[in-house]
Order: sequence, then structure tokens, then C-alpha cells
Amino acid sequence: MIGADLGVFAQLGGLFLAAFGAATIFPFQSEIVFVGLQLGGAAPLMWLIIFASIGNTLGAVVNYVLGVWIEKFRDRRWFPFNAGQMARAEGWYSKWGVWTLLLSWAPLGDAFTVIAGVMRTPPWLFLVLVTIAKTGRYIVLAWLTAQTTA
Repeated sequence: MIGADLGVFAQLGGLFLAAFGAATIFPFQSEIVFVGLQLGGAAPLMWLIIFASIGNTLGAVVNYVLGVWIEKFRDRRWFPFNAGQMARAEGWYSKWGVWTLLLSWAPLGDAFTVIAGVMRTPPWLFLVLVTIAKTGRYIVLAWLTAQTTA
């Protein structure tokens, strides 16, 4: 029994790492791992969604921190935008751009999470929007997978 529990934990840990990696700037697909574990009945579906969502959200936090770090160099000559461009971008982003985080699950959505760091989105708002997006994606993926196998 203990071996089975360790096997499930290892699979959930692998899913967590796949989801984490997929949310960073590195190209990786956690959906394949998620669907494979769901179809294999590796663990209860709720646990798959929880581990994938937490891993994916924490990966997005890495991107956010990277964006905050990049923004610290805005006064450098090599920074790609001048002060006026940054001020206009910050104005637009504070009004509309934060909602792009709801698309952080999509291809190229990782860029939105980096931009959120550059634009100094409040961490609590970042976490709420990204968690909704990432968890929603896995819920929809689980539902679609269940529909195709029913």
C-alpha cells in the first residue's frame, strides 16, 4: 500500500514539475502529462487539478519576479523603452492590461506574466487572476478529456 501511495505522489510531483516548467519562459507542455495521468487514473481528478494549478501558478510567479527584476534596469541605456514609452505603457496597463493575465494560460501567456512584473501589478491581484486562469484551464482540459473518453 505504501508503494502505491509513493507512486501516486511521484506522479503528482511529476505533474507539478511539468506544470511549473510549462509556466516559465521555457517551452514545455504540461497538458500532455495532465491528460495522460487523467486517462491512466493515476490519482483523483481533483488532486491532478490542484497539483497542476499550483505548479503552473508558481511558475508564473517566477516570470513575475523576472519582470520585477528586469524593470529595475529601466534607467539603463540598453533598456528597450524610454521613460515616456514606459509611462504610456503603464497608464494603458493599469487600466486594461492587467486583465490580460486571464489569458496567461494561453500560448504566449507567459509573456503577460513577465509584463505584469515589469508593470508592478500588485502581487495579490496577479495571484488572483493567474490562479483563476491556470486553474480554469485545467478544469476545462479535464472536462474535455472526460468528454472524449465517455
